[in-house]
Amino acid sequence: MMDCKKALSETGGDLEKAQEFLRKKGLASADKKASRATAEGRIGSYIHDSRIGILIEVNCETDFVSRGDIFKELVDDLAMQAAACPQVQHLVTEDVPKETVDKEREIEMQKEDLLSKPEQIRSKIVEGRIRKRLEELALLEQPYIKNDKMVVKDWVKQTIATIGENIKVKRFVRYNLGEGLEKKSQDFAAEVAAQTAAKQVASPGKEQPAVAEAKGTVDTPPKATISAALVKQLREETGAGMMDCKKALSETGGDLEKAQEYLRKKGLSAADKKSSRLAAEGRIGSYIHDARIGVLIEVNCETDFVGRSEKFKELVDDLAMQVVACPQVQFVSIEDIPESVRIKEKELEMQREDLLSKPENIRERIVEGRISKRLGELALLEQPFIKDDSILVKDLVKQTVAALGENIKVRRFVRFTLGEMNETAKTENEA
Repeated sequence: MMDCKKALSETGGDLEKAQEFLRKKGLASADKKASRATAEGRIGSYIHDSRIGILIEVNCETDFVSRGDIFKELVDDLAMQAAACPQVQHLVTEDVPKETVDKEREIEMQKEDLLSKPEQIRSKIVEGRIRKRLEELALLEQPYIKNDKMVVKDWVKQTIATIGENIKVKRFVRYNLGEGLEKKSQDFAAEVAAQTAAKQVASPGKEQPAVAEAKGTVDTPPKATISAALVKQLREETGAGMMDCKKALSETGGDLEKAQEYLRKKGLSAADKKSSRLAAEGRIGSYIHDARIGVLIEVNCETDFVGRSEKFKELVDDLAMQVVACPQVQFVSIEDIPESVRIKEKELEMQREDLLSKPENIRERIVEGRISKRLGELALLEQPFIKDDSILVKDLVKQTVAALGENIKVRRFVRFTLGEMNETAKTENEA
């Protein structure tokens, strides 16, 4: 109350100027806290229509403040702010790479409206334009979406003044669905016609194998008699069609476990046929665990219809949760792992003491086996699925491909762990 009274007195009772007076006072107060360490905070995310995704880390000084409603609202609004500013690429102007600044300067210096200006004036105009351009690229320089009379950095400083702790916007990542992927229109009528023609060619020979199967041969034993109850149980456990379940049980002699595996393999085989189709639609999803670990992931499919289906959404959600549960995972697949990582792993394995006594040819095989295992630990698709560790994530994806009838690609993901950049810097300084 006394601060408000003083502000109004200082500004002659002008309410707008008094608000500005208080904001400036708040900013000055916030600046004093800027040197305090920020090792706590929150990981937050914002997903817009499953097509734009933001993952952000904001730090503060204590866990108590990080769990408060004011700080939580700050993190949520910052994530939304980043989503609303597609041109933003960095936190502050100082983060913009030198090559970007040099390129902007080169472009501005060649603009025709500067040619008639004196050299010293031209330089000032260019620097002003560059400064404006860099501010367009920086999140903290954007007009705040809930109050465009202030920029984001001032709003952060106001929050500092309110809660009494230093706050640092540490980092953010934005995913735009399908960015960089080539999208093409598909002629579905031609595709259906091609599939129909293929079935017509295959149809004349269909009856003969069926007769042979019914009779049985020397090489193929007669199929087991399958009860309706067993078919029903398999159908409930797998979601497969009744005839598929009956055939699977018949092929595996009524063994329920083997029949499940048979159906899975059949699904995987069907999925492989679709792997060449273009996947440029899909979803961006996120999963935040206790505000301390966050994952942003993009999974692509062929059509927007499938991308909005519940089964595809469940897959994306499960994959995001899977990444959170696997801190060692750094890549989508083994093929994504850089050659430099493979070489380093081989060097480490070749120097292991337990290999020194082994013959050269045996040593090489052991090393290759260990490297293969290690690379599998780094790849998301090679992990046991957290909801069913009898299958790998890549098998889960292929089962979903078979169920939905479209190609699916896990394109990319990013994981933030609260304070991990601070810990890395601390370790390097201690070293």
